[in-house]
Amino acid sequence: MDTILKYFPDLSPLQIDQLSQLGDLYTDWNSKINVISRKDIENIYPHHILHSMGLAKVFQFKEGSKVMDLGTGGGLPGIPLAILFPEVDFLLVDSIGKKVRVTQEIAEAVGLKNVRTQQARAEELKEKFDFVVTRAVAVLPQLVTWTRRAISDKDQHGTPNGIWALKGIDRATEEAKALGKDAYTEIYPMSAFFEEDFFETKCVVYAQK
Repeated sequence: MDTILKYFPDLSPLQIDQLSQLGDLYTDWNSKINVISRKDIENIYPHHILHSMGLAKVFQFKEGSKVMDLGTGGGLPGIPLAILFPEVDFLLVDSIGKKVRVTQEIAEAVGLKNVRTQQARAEELKEKFDFVVTRAVAVLPQLVTWTRRAISDKDQHGTPNGIWALKGIDRATEEAKALGKDAYTEIYPMSAFFEEDFFETKCVVYAQK
């Protein structure tokens, strides 16, 4: 948690409490259902929770907006983001039922009221969202195809509705080119705001098409 507080010093007592619970919750659930590499569970805070929170360093969701975490796995990046943005409605979606169960259990354990979960594929959803967030799910062209119908046409942020993806920088650059000239992308290196070596190759990508 020290690493989290280093970069997010203005968290409320409730947010600190909720984030502090995640380490033990993920360690416990991961021993039953593998949602994080067992070799990396000891790095749950820097490599997974802080990584998920990196999006908040480049963009702030407005109160009342709707966000879908596609391919949430065990609730990453959705749960840390839902803690950071308690007035935003998050739907955490995964096609694998046991991962959805872990996500739901962890969200309930920390008392998140702004999180819903659903076992589904993106193309099956009827709801509309301001933004889709993802972490290590699919290449950008595939994400655009899957989520095109799920993204609302009504923009309420200064930034048009679209996709926020957590990716490796090299891959993100290649995938952005693959989207073609009709798409708009922006790449934000995480090394600009997190100094740990882990983040040297990581970035936040915005895509809108």
